[in-house]
Amino acid sequence: MEEDEPDTPSQTLNQTPTKKRKKKKHVNVKVEVIHDHPEKTPPLVGYFPSGFDPNQPQDHKSETSHTVRVFRNKARANRLQLVVSPNDSKVDFVGTSYSGEATSAQVCTYALGVLDKETQTLKIVPIASNKIFRLEPRVGGSDASIDEPSSVSKGEQTAEDKAGRIRNLTNLYGTKKSITQAKKLQALNQKDDPRSQQDLDRKLKEVVINKEALESTSAHSSRNIPPYNDTATTPQEAYPLDKIIFKGEWDYLFDILELLQAGAKVEESAYSRFVCNRIHKLEELEDEQEKTTLACIFSYINHLVKYKDRYSMDGASSAKHHKIPGILNQKFSSMFTLDSDSKRLPEEKKDLLISYVLVLTLYADDFRTDPSDIAKDLKMSALPLRKQFGHLGCKFISQNKATMATLPVPLNFPKLRQKRRR
Repeated sequence: MEEDEPDTPSQTLNQTPTKKRKKKKHVNVKVEVIHDHPEKTPPLVGYFPSGFDPNQPQDHKSETSHTVRVFRNKARANRLQLVVSPNDSKVDFVGTSYSGEATSAQVCTYALGVLDKETQTLKIVPIASNKIFRLEPRVGGSDASIDEPSSVSKGEQTAEDKAGRIRNLTNLYGTKKSITQAKKLQALNQKDDPRSQQDLDRKLKEVVINKEALESTSAHSSRNIPPYNDTATTPQEAYPLDKIIFKGEWDYLFDILELLQAGAKVEESAYSRFVCNRIHKLEELEDEQEKTTLACIFSYINHLVKYKDRYSMDGASSAKHHKIPGILNQKFSSMFTLDSDSKRLPEEKKDLLISYVLVLTLYADDFRTDPSDIAKDLKMSALPLRKQFGHLGCKFISQNKATMATLPVPLNFPKLRQKRRR
């Protein structure tokens, strides 16, 4: 067999010619940073998005000469407007530093660098307003200062739209706390509607003012006692129970009743003396409705006493482990404290709480009660407690060598003494 010789010329023709790479020259330069000066205008940088080339003449006969003007706001020096007007043209190219593309978010800083090869120096200069002007074409050569107010108003509308978008995103993806805060902020910033204001004025004129109710309300607030009816004919109507224990609160007052049904003992460490001394009344009652109502009144009295002890210096230890239902704790916090961060009950709120307790003790004892044990629970002496009963319209009688507080109707309150102004 004969061996084929390689075809050398054909291989030479198929090889691609290699390109010679230019060697990069490294130049050591001195960098000089020129800082912005308030009395000098830094260079302005702009571009033409329309494709206009300022270096190319419009026709072969004309030269590439243009008029460049810069406008600055007198009140706000960072508001600039650049206007490029080509010769023999009715179109101006206008760019601003305060509207359009310039209002978008910017996370960098622009600068202009000039390299001098002879001195091998690189000068870096900050550009005006740190903005690159987008030069948009405008017909008619309109003055720059005319368009600025409309741009400002557009900016304000954009801010409102941005706030609306943020609010919508918060409602969709925010937490409950952030949504609540956003709603409160929106309510505070809400502007008055003239139509709604007119409707409100018209409705207020149609409202009939009940002067007797106003006088009763003012008297109630000044007396610092529970809601009452001074024209009542029975003690139960004088201080309505449904105005003291609300409808939704009864379901959280079954603790004493459940202990009795389970055959457990009501411990004196967990309940007040007044309640413990009257547990036998629940065992004697045969009517289930009356037994449930009285047990709930006992439980409510106990929660009020423990709440007072929790925010008092002399009884905080006795209420340390007592648990008040959330619905009652929230109600007590709004009724008997001025501030949620307060560690002590103000005297005015303490007197109001004691008034609620005393009214419920009257209900528990069929409006004829011996105040000796509740006085120990409230850590009060006989004279201040007697005075507190008197503010409720109560009278004291002697029965079996004991002083009993009763509630005669209609209510007859002692006259309020107004403090003299010094």
